[in-house]
Amino acid sequence: MITYILVLIFLLILLLPMLAKKVEHNLELFLLVTGGTTLILSHLLGPEPLITWHLVESALLEPVKLTIATLLFGVAFRAIRAPLKKKIVIAELWLGPRLFAFLLILALGLLSSVITAIIAALILCEVVSAINLDKKYETLLVIFACFAIGMGAALTPIGEPLSTIAVAKLRGGALNGDFLMLIRLFGIYIIPGLVLIAVTGGLCRGKQVGSCESITEDFEESLGQIALRAFKVYIFVMALILLGTGFKPLIDLYISKMSAPLLYWVNITSAILDNATLAAAELGPGMTAAQVKGIIMGLIIAGGMLIPGNIPNIIAANKLRISSRAWAVVGIPFGLALMALYFVILYYL
Repeated sequence: MITYILVLIFLLILLLPMLAKKVEHNLELFLLVTGGTTLILSHLLGPEPLITWHLVESALLEPVKLTIATLLFGVAFRAIRAPLKKKIVIAELWLGPRLFAFLLILALGLLSSVITAIIAALILCEVVSAINLDKKYETLLVIFACFAIGMGAALTPIGEPLSTIAVAKLRGGALNGDFLMLIRLFGIYIIPGLVLIAVTGGLCRGKQVGSCESITEDFEESLGQIALRAFKVYIFVMALILLGTGFKPLIDLYISKMSAPLLYWVNITSAILDNATLAAAELGPGMTAAQVKGIIMGLIIAGGMLIPGNIPNIIAANKLRISSRAWAVVGIPFGLALMALYFVILYYL
């Protein structure tokens, strides 16, 4: 019975954010409620008790690092926003569009693991608003940069919710979920990938236009909005920890027994469902390094394909008013090409 219930909850989590605007706009609260409900049902109907003091401690403390990083970098970014925009224009004119795009994508991808994916996405919006190149080119630049941010942020547990959840869920297992675990496992794959994405973005060419012909966002956040975003991040990560533990019976019965290549392709679903949610549902301390690689690499690549797949996508598309169709036209073929390339690298080379 618990298996059918968990599958039903998983389908609700997958579909409701796309079908109901109220759910989409209150995703953190929705996941907190479904996470708590899933945990209670699995605790009562599953093969083992799941609600423990260790879980409570993890749910309360694991989100703190990412929340503090989001708050501090958000306040710091607000202070430097105005002078930053002026320097962006000068740098773009001096370097030229192609070299500027290459360096921007690579820098945001690497820095996102330290300043968080959220702040990297906000910086991206400011940069794109300042350079005034044609809309088609700027859309390409945003999508490639969001692929890089989503991948780079997975290198540390403060980069994004997915990496925070991964370290929390793998702690105590054979992989030893410490602060450097993700760099040890994925650095050799992610860093060359960031260079590849940056080169792809640098090969594109834009032309100078007026501000009305480019994509622009010119809005300074208040301190209250910055604090609210940090609080939402805390709730979001807490909800995912509860959700991941609640899905443990399903993980133990089915997901943990899948082969690594199958797990890799199954996670193409992260294009339409936030990849941190799937990480919370799939990862467990008993998994092998190959399974973990299959899960996380599939999640972070496919997460860039559509707007709902990752936090930087959502932020950039909302602020710069990029449509789902425009994103999909670029994101899906590029994401599938990356998925195929990494599949060969991971399982054949």
